[in-house]
Amino acid sequence: MTYSAADIPVWAAILIAFFLLAGAFLALLGAVGFLRLPTFYERIHAPTLSTSWGTGGIMTASILFFSISGGRLVAHELLIGIFITVTTPVTFMLLARAALHRDRVENHPDIPRRDGVTPGDDTTVN
Repeated sequence: MTYSAADIPVWAAILIAFFLLAGAFLALLGAVGFLRLPTFYERIHAPTLSTSWGTGGIMTASILFFSISGGRLVAHELLIGIFITVTTPVTFMLLARAALHRDRVENHPDIPRRDGVTPGDDTTVN
């Protein structure tokens, strides 16, 4: 049975709205974390987690809406979820490694060197 967008059952509309709002809230949370956290390393953590889960919520809402309104399973959005799940951690790791390399080259005082010694630290490694 197919439905138009206006004829979706109330239970389905509530479920779709829940996933849509939860996904949007998580994406907003990542954006706020990106703006508010003090260091680059903390800043890239919040959007990485929230965009994955936020996209998952919005993707679930989309799957439910188009599956119910079309009367058949519509799962094209799963490809988007798979690509985001694969690419987000890789991007996070590449950005963090690039920033770590840059900070080590510039001898940033808070970043440990490869030998474990923090520049400016008076303690020695035994």
